[in-house]
Amino acid sequence: MTALAALKLIAAKHNVAASPEQQRRNKLLKKIGEQMALADATLKGETYTQRRFRTVTNEHGQRVSVEVPKRVRAWWWQQDNGKFALSVKYGSKTVPLSAKANAVECASLQDVCDALLLIKNAVIAGELDAQIEAASAPRVRIDVALIEL
Repeated sequence: MTALAALKLIAAKHNVAASPEQQRRNKLLKKIGEQMALADATLKGETYTQRRFRTVTNEHGQRVSVEVPKRVRAWWWQQDNGKFALSVKYGSKTVPLSAKANAVECASLQDVCDALLLIKNAVIAGELDAQIEAASAPRVRIDVALIEL
């Protein structure tokens, strides 16, 4: 008896590429993670800076990678009534969370952190797939000069 006979052998294919829905979810989950880290740092009174590498040419003409800070803009803002409003962004577009609402009202910054966690779980479950797909659709540009009236 060979060593492989003790194993259950199957014919399987490894799917390397993620589906477009999963790619959009992963992109949004990465940005939600940044917002969660920013909210936690703000809650603690700290500043949050994310670092990334950029290739530049130095004074000797050599191309080198340097670490530079990346600006992370908050998705929340304080309203006139003192409460916070939290919207979800996909790229530069705001994702509508329901048919009538595009933001979540939060009483405090801790509630913003909790709301981000709930939104993250909703994205993982696929509850926002239709809204994310609509936000990721390319804009159709109409050239007025080509339209005959």
